[in-house]
Amino acid sequence: MNTASVPAAEQPAPADWLACPSCRALVYRKRFERADRVCPGCGTHTPLDAGRRLDALLDPGSARPLTPTETVHDPLRFEDLKPYPDRLAAARVATGHDDAVRVALGTVVGHPVVLAVMDFAFMGGSLGVAAGEAVTTAADAALARRVPLILVTSSGGARMQEGALALMQMAKTSAAMAELDEAGILTVTVVADPTYGGVAASFATLADVVVCEPGARMGFAGPRVIEETIGERLPEGFQTAEFLLRHGLVDAVRPRGELRRTLAVLLASARGADGAERAGGGDGAGEREGAGAPERVEAEERSGVPDRAEVFDGSGGSDGSGGPGKADGADACDRSDGTGTGSPSATLACRRIDPARGAPSTPMSGPAPVEPPVRPAHEVVAAARDLGRPTTRDHLAYWMDAFVELRGDRAGGDCPAIVGGLGLVDGRAMLVLGHQKGHTTADLVRANFAMASPAGYRKVVRLARLAEKLGVPLVTLIDTPGAHPGIEAEQQGQAGAIAACLRVLAGLRVPVVAVVTGEGGSGGALALGVADRVLISANALYSVISPEGCAAILWKTREQSPAAARALGLDARSLLELGVVDRVVPEPEGGAHTDPAAASLALRDAVLETVAELAAVEPAERVVLRRRRFRAFGLPAVRPAGAGDPDDGNAYDFEEESA
Repeated sequence: MNTASVPAAEQPAPADWLACPSCRALVYRKRFERADRVCPGCGTHTPLDAGRRLDALLDPGSARPLTPTETVHDPLRFEDLKPYPDRLAAARVATGHDDAVRVALGTVVGHPVVLAVMDFAFMGGSLGVAAGEAVTTAADAALARRVPLILVTSSGGARMQEGALALMQMAKTSAAMAELDEAGILTVTVVADPTYGGVAASFATLADVVVCEPGARMGFAGPRVIEETIGERLPEGFQTAEFLLRHGLVDAVRPRGELRRTLAVLLASARGADGAERAGGGDGAGEREGAGAPERVEAEERSGVPDRAEVFDGSGGSDGSGGPGKADGADACDRSDGTGTGSPSATLACRRIDPARGAPSTPMSGPAPVEPPVRPAHEVVAAARDLGRPTTRDHLAYWMDAFVELRGDRAGGDCPAIVGGLGLVDGRAMLVLGHQKGHTTADLVRANFAMASPAGYRKVVRLARLAEKLGVPLVTLIDTPGAHPGIEAEQQGQAGAIAACLRVLAGLRVPVVAVVTGEGGSGGALALGVADRVLISANALYSVISPEGCAAILWKTREQSPAAARALGLDARSLLELGVVDRVVPEPEGGAHTDPAAASLALRDAVLETVAELAAVEPAERVVLRRRRFRAFGLPAVRPAGAGDPDDGNAYDFEEESA
């Protein structure tokens, strides 16, 4: 019987005693509730709903709820064994809340804060557009009031039923966290059990301080996924709070009863930090305005902590191979004719788009643009994974007039799944990086199947910062089934490494263009996808989860992966309609694998036009527009800034002509 739908007066009284779910000892219920649902015998921390969590952390009577902006409810009209609206309705009845995150203003031991709490009882605390908007609303409120942000996380990851829009919430929340970093405002994450996937790889690990409850598990890939990948059982205690602490991935493990005291110390320290000078670009040496004020302060008073140096500790492995079919370094892109190898069977022409993304400024000759092709979703998946598609190294060979590959993460690793470097494209300096797959099984093994390790994502951050330092555009090429799931990857902080990519790319002042060239799988793809403009090849895909994984979870069988592919809206046309991508670049008839040179050169031309368009925008404005783009994902009747309109003819502006 679901008592959540029965009036309180008619609900049966709970038993006076209950059994601990861990040690099975009998516990007096009132004592258990007074201890905030912690077993007094074995110390197991059982789940707290969002309301209880707010009561446990905030001072009595201080909580003032914040209501996030309304978001879209069922953007994909998703249906598996049960329609998504029915699942939402059931979760709302069971929890009494609209979605998985509650936000409130309040005080902790007199210190003003904004608190966002995830509730695992609401669809596993999954991160969808409403939850992402709630977390971002909390960050916006903390920024506006200049008070610390406290996040309590408990989630299984991104919400599959909302497809790529759910995936975009990782970037949206990470950009919001970056703004708090730049303003010098303290952020704290309290990790409750469990915290996985897109939440762990975004805002949860981007906080200044990460505190775990005892036994809380956190990681990018879940234990079942890792065990299926490596074919062996995981060690005892893997991914628990204590494991994370031993590997330097969190700051502290604190029992639930000590959290308020721990937060009070952090908040008092933040009030004493000299944040005002830092936010204004000074050296922080001046006196803080309002020093010596009473402990309870107005919500508008500034709080912050000293700037943190980002230290990436851990390493990945690399065999140092140059990749499939190409030599290392500049030789990989040595082209005698400057146009790429091979003889394209078709010319893929494009139209120039003006900076305002209005009508083409200089229309090219030829017939009008056509709509993206309609293909069954399972055929798109097969085409996106075809081993004949050009890889990142192939694109570098076709594009670059000259190129120098840059290796390593400067922390002891060089992941072969990520390649990149500096060079010239049609005479224009660029830094190009991307996932590397391959054309044979040996190629794939050498490149770890394009599944990057933490060292790979640290390499992305290093090269992105180099592009910023040199003032050259950054172009990323996305083609991966996802980030590497494995014991070493989790030990070295896979979730945090991905989150760092999201934060850094969101704040770059140089033009950033991302291109989904093949398979855009989950957070491992999004780590390279926070850009001013996102292009996609006509037969590429971009998804919050693989169709096989979605089918196994929601349909209970991988045989339903074609149905899952349709429901996920992972094809280029669907992504364009959602505003997740801005332009669809056609491929030669039959797919990119039938004429790799023509497909690659079409992407090159699209990238050059897009970079030229972005170069006309002031650097500071680029950052604002990029963050605004991701901030809008999931809001109703709003297309993210820069997103192409599928009806204006400019979003799909390449067309095949006879040579």
